[in-house]
This record gives sequence, C-alpha cells and structure tokens, in this order.
Amino acid sequence: MIHNYTSREARTCLSGKYVVFVGDSRILQLYLSFMKIVKGEQGSPPARHVDVFFKDRSSNAQLNFLWSPLPNQLLEQRLEFLSSAEVKPDVLIAGIATWIIKDLKGSEEGLRQYRHTLTSISEALDTLALEKDVYWHIQEPVNWTALAQSKKVITNEQIDLYNEAAAEDLRRGKSHIKWFGATRQMALENMSLIRADGLHMGLELEDMGAMVFMNSLCNKEIRPIDGSCCQNTPPLALLQKMALSLFLVSTLLFLFLHYLRKRPHQRPSAPDTESLEEKKPGPTVAEVACGALCRMGLIMVYFYLCDRADVFMKEQKYYSHSAFFIPLVSVFVLGLFCCKSTTESRVLNREQTDEWKGWMQLVILIYHISGASAVSPDPLCSLCLVHAEAHCCFVCQFIPVYMHVRVLVAAYLFQTGYGHFSFFWLKGDFGLTRVCQVLFRLNFLVLVLCAVMDRPYQFYYFVPLVSFWFVLIYSALAVWPQIVQKKANHSVPWHLGILLKLLGVLLLICLFASSQGLFESTFTTWPLSQLFQLNGNIHEWWFRWKLDRFAVVQGMLFAFFYLLLQKKQVLSETKGDTLFSAKVSLPLLLLSGLSFITYSVWASSCESKAQCNQIHPYISVVPILAFILIRNIPAVARSVYSSFFAWFGKISLEVSSSSVSVCRTVSNPNVCFQLFICQYHIWLAADTKGILVLVPGNPSLNILLSSFIFVCVAHEISLITNVLAQLLFPKDTVSLLKRLGAMGLLTLLLGVLLLSHYTT
Repeated sequence: MIHNYTSREARTCLSGKYVVFVGDSRILQLYLSFMKIVKGEQGSPPARHVDVFFKDRSSNAQLNFLWSPLPNQLLEQRLEFLSSAEVKPDVLIAGIATWIIKDLKGSEEGLRQYRHTLTSISEALDTLALEKDVYWHIQEPVNWTALAQSKKVITNEQIDLYNEAAAEDLRRGKSHIKWFGATRQMALENMSLIRADGLHMGLELEDMGAMVFMNSLCNKEIRPIDGSCCQNTPPLALLQKMALSLFLVSTLLFLFLHYLRKRPHQRPSAPDTESLEEKKPGPTVAEVACGALCRMGLIMVYFYLCDRADVFMKEQKYYSHSAFFIPLVSVFVLGLFCCKSTTESRVLNREQTDEWKGWMQLVILIYHISGASAVSPDPLCSLCLVHAEAHCCFVCQFIPVYMHVRVLVAAYLFQTGYGHFSFFWLKGDFGLTRVCQVLFRLNFLVLVLCAVMDRPYQFYYFVPLVSFWFVLIYSALAVWPQIVQKKANHSVPWHLGILLKLLGVLLLICLFASSQGLFESTFTTWPLSQLFQLNGNIHEWWFRWKLDRFAVVQGMLFAFFYLLLQKKQVLSETKGDTLFSAKVSLPLLLLSGLSFITYSVWASSCESKAQCNQIHPYISVVPILAFILIRNIPAVARSVYSSFFAWFGKISLEVSSSSVSVCRTVSNPNVCFQLFICQYHIWLAADTKGILVLVPGNPSLNILLSSFIFVCVAHEISLITNVLAQLLFPKDTVSLLKRLGAMGLLTLLLGVLLLSHYTT
C-alpha cells in the first residue's frame, strides 16, 4: 500500500533536506513528478538537456536535477563530487542506459563502457549510501513498435542486459545502494502506460512512481497508516506492554489453576468409576475468567500481527461496480436458500431482528472491502494526488450506495432505541447489573483494541455512539418517575408521561444539533474529552453524532406505539394472519414500496455527500419504517426468516441472557458489533484503509481464508465477552459493588501510571 502524500506532508518530510536526481530524460520525468508533489502544482517543463535547481522556501527543501545521460567522465565527476562534498545530498537517485544504447547502436562496446563507469562510481555511491539514501533507477521497458527509426536499437533485450549489468556491478558484496524499480514493474504490467514515443513513461505512471518514491523516503518519518512499505514496526507503547503482561499473567494463572484441578488424586481401594466421575471438580470462576482472557490474548496477538507488525502484506482497495454488486447478489441468494419458519409470528420477532442485523452487517462488510466506502480523486481534478487536502478534489465512489448504507447504519441505531426501550418498558429492570453488563458488552472488545492497537476510543466511532445513546436512553427512562408497562396499564397520564420523556430527549438532541459551540463545550470537558476526541478534536464525533441523531428516538417512539397497539390487541400477529385488515394492509404495502422507490431516486439524484448528509437525518426513518411494514404485514413474510443471516446477526449483536426470558420477541439491545469492529484489523487492514493479504497472488483464495478466520474470531470474541460479562457483573448487589470498587481502583492506578509515564 502507498500513501498519497499531500504537498503539506511532503514538505514536512523533506524539510531542510537535499535531494538530487542524476540521469537522462527518464530521470527528469521522475524528478518533475516528484517536484509536483512538493510544490502542489504542475510546473512548466524546463529547457531540454540542462540542469534544474529548485528550493522550496517554506520547507527549505532543495530538489536538484543534474543532466548526465551518458556513462562518461562527467557522470563520474558529478557523483564523486556529491559523495565527497561538505554538504552531501540526503537522497540521491541516478539511472542511465538508453542514450548509450542509441549512440553505440546496442553494441558490446556500449555495454563495456557502461560497466566500466558503474565500476568507477560504485565505491563513491556505496560510501554515500552508508550515511544517506542512494537509489539506482532500474530502466523501464520500451514500446519498440512505437519508437522512432533512429531509436529502434533500444530494445527490451538491451534494456534487460543493462539492468543486469547494474545489478552485478553496483551490488557487489554488502552494497547499501537501493533499487528503485516500481515504474518498471508498473510498465511491465501495463504497456499502455508508456507514452506514444515508445520511450518515456506516461504522466500517470510517473506520478505514481514519484508517489512510491515519496513513500520510500517519508513513510519512516510520517508513518502513515496506509503506507505499508519502508517503515519498521513501531516500539510497543506502555499500554501495549501492560496489555501483553496482563494476557501473559492470565495465561500462566489459567495453566496453573487448570493443572491443580486436573492433577490425579489418590484413588480409593475399591474405585467406583461413576462416583469418581461425579466427584471431578468443575472449573472455578478464576479459572474460567483466566481462560477467557488467555483466549482473548491469543486473538489479540493475531490482530497485532495482521495490522501492526510487518508480517502480512496489505493491498489497496479499488472500487468497481462488479466488485460490489456480485458479492452482494451472491450473499442474498445464499441467504434465501436458508429460509426457516420462525418460532414466533410477532412483529420484529427474535429471528427476524437477528436476520435484519445479519444481512445489514454483511452489506456493510461488502461495502467496505469492495472500496465503495472510500473517496477517490475527482477525474476532473488533475492535481488530486498532490491536493489531497482540498476537499473539492475528492468524490465518493458511488453516492447512491453510500446513502443506502447510511440508512443501514441508521437502522442499527433505530434498533438500539427500539430494543432498549422495549426492555425497560416491559421488564422495568433499571438495576446496576443490567447497566454494567450492557456497557461491558458494548465496550470490552474496543477497549482491548485501544490498548493492543494503540488507537483512541473514538477511532472505533460506532461503539462510542451506541454507548452514548444507551446511557441517554437509560437516564431518560430511569429518572423519576420510572414509567413501565406494569405501572402504566391503561392509564392515559402514564402514557403521556413517557411521551413527555421522549419529547425531552428530542429537545435535548435538537438543542445540541442547533449549537455546535454548546456541543463542543460539553464534550471537550474532561474526562469526556478523552472518550470523544480524535486527533485532538471532536469534529469526527460531532459529524457521526449529528448524522443519525434522530434514529434512536424514532426507534423508541416506534417501540412505544407498537407495544401500546399490541397491548390493546389492535394487531393480528398470529400465524397465517395479516397484521392489519385487507383495507389497511394493501395501501400500507403500496405506500411502503413507493417510499422505497422514492428514497432510491432521491439518493441517486444527490450531487454530493454533503448535500445528502444534510437531509439524511430527517428522512432515513422512511425506508426503515417501509422495510418493517413490508417485512411484517404479510403473514408469509412475518413467519419465515433466513437462518444464514440470523447467524451473522447473533455475532454482530451480542445475546443478552437476561432479556431473552422476558422479552423473546424484542430486538436484542446489547449491541456489540463484533463483526463490525473486527473487520478493522483482521479482514481489512491498515485500519480499514486496505485489505489484509494472507495468500499473496490469489485474491479469491485470500478472501475466502481471511473471511473464514475473521468470522471465527468474531464468534469467539462474542463468546468470551458473554462469559466475562456474567463473571464480572453478578446479580448480587454486594458482590457487584465489591468488584466495581476493585475495578475502579485498578483503573485509577492505571491512570496514574500512564499519566506519570507520559509526563516524564
């Protein structure tokens, strides 16, 4: 993977550096493309066959080109001077071949002179390479049929001979000279990138080659996450070392406890096999907890190796309609072949909501790995690669797809509001155990990843988002008076009370949305700032929060009216019955279908993401409600579900054992998004910027293998999270308070240790 450097980044990297290009017109091309990145604009071409000197005033970077196309005394003198000068170049790249081939008609004498010159300059270059970066440019192929008659002697066979000679004469022994062959590799794969003259590389290839060269020079300093070459694995941060120590201690303790339990006991004189088997002790709470942490530690080692250590390659994502729609259609066809009858026929029953979560999660995963989620350079903007900081130069890959995926994210939040409201309304459980378990299931994986992958909490933006909404829902419903279904019964004032609470939440949302200053002053207050800041500001949190700010309240309102209608027996939810009468069902189905079509037409007509995002919070509920009605009004649709999608839905949303018995038909409120979070590092790579490569050279096999491991890991993390949630947060209040106190002291100690470390 290569990082597209902006002009600002390039100047920061090259600040005060001296970079020299030496060679013929091919090196001049590379120099001009490199200088274009630094300057941020296309410069006018220089005069032919002359030296070029450029100094950037803002960064004090000096970029020079020295014209030396032949292996002669001039080239030797220039390279020897550069290697022995008082001010040596920090970077030197040189390369020649085509002129000597043309002038001496591809004869043996030309190759002999070339070898003699390389032998003469090799010592000087190698001496300079001990302290500085020295590159030799490997010659690209030519398009022989397009060459002028006078240049027909420059054949690809000759180019190969000269490249082999350079490899032999410049890389003898322990040479420190580096090869630069990126442009050659690209030209070999696509000969159309060569210009019409057959000799020089096209502008696109040279721009990409210059960007590769910039990555080679700057990645070790700038350390971009999407620049996977030329940088070493960073040293472990303190938090990473502490996480590793915790996992090692847990592993050793688990092995010790397991040994104690399994060690052989003295057998009685008349052994009774059945009684002995009955008396075998089960694992203790400590052993179960340490075992879960041990498994989590092994999984985190895999995460680290995939996306932080330089073990596996990464490749960039390239969007195409076929790369998005073919997997999408395949997944839905597979899901349709796994249809089963539901155990319940109620609206949004357990199987149906799991199915909904599952196919939405799979669509989002395909959206990410196909590259549809990325922005790409605007083809109308010729300087996009060097003007990456200019927002106008970038466009979404496919805005209609983006807007439909935005609806899926809003639907997740809609289910969050629907599920939590339904649970609190039906069960009335506002206890501390419930709150702790939900927040733990939401945040456990992310907090571990923050430590292991050295990323801020807000980087995994969706978990902070759903955690925030859960706290807001709980606060609104738990505050006096606590209104639940048992208390409300058929009393209108109680129903008005719950609506007033929801209205209060809505007004609070509108207040924050109307005043960015109030929002920022609230969430930049310590300690909230530590949770919601990304790169030192909360702009990302403001954008994410505002984009779907009404979805949760809409889900709560839907749950309230649905449960109210259900209580009054207005709905026909038995198997074989349509949800409403025929006079009501048919118009609602037609209206829902029309709403879907209208939304898709609107999404296709959007001119920009910014324009769509402004309207999205107000209309995203329309396709969500339309889907619910289409999925539940017909009896046939309501009584079947896809077990394939439902299985994935159970991974993406952790099962809450406390809610199943009371509310079997309510959408699971404990959103854990194991699939969504795991994809960041072990399916995608470079924090979702690229794709993990476990099997180089075979994309299909690579996707199959990485997907299988990815799904298995997500499933295992789901099980580990559930085990730890039950162990750490028991229903007994006294035990819970003791454990919360211990965890609070541990967190305080950790905070003091980190503060003292970073202040030192």
